[in-house]
Amino acid sequence: MAKFELYGSARCPHTQEMREWLEWRRVEFLEYDVEADPAARARMKELTGGQRTVPVLVENGVVSQIGWQGHGCVVSTD
Repeated sequence: MAKFELYGSARCPHTQEMREWLEWRRVEFLEYDVEADPAARARMKELTGGQRTVPVLVENGVVSQIGWQGHGCVVSTD
């Protein structure tokens, strides 16, 4: 079974939409708030080559989607 990770932000409505979509599909996933978790923020930067847009969906260690339906939120990655 594929391992999914969702990198997002609590303040980003597109993160919430992607989460709801994953839950509707009954996909098991781990979720990280990159604004609250520095380690998750660093991992997202590594996976995306420095991308600052969330949500980011990772499947089996590979980025499969950045943003949700053409929309996303820019977060600080400092």
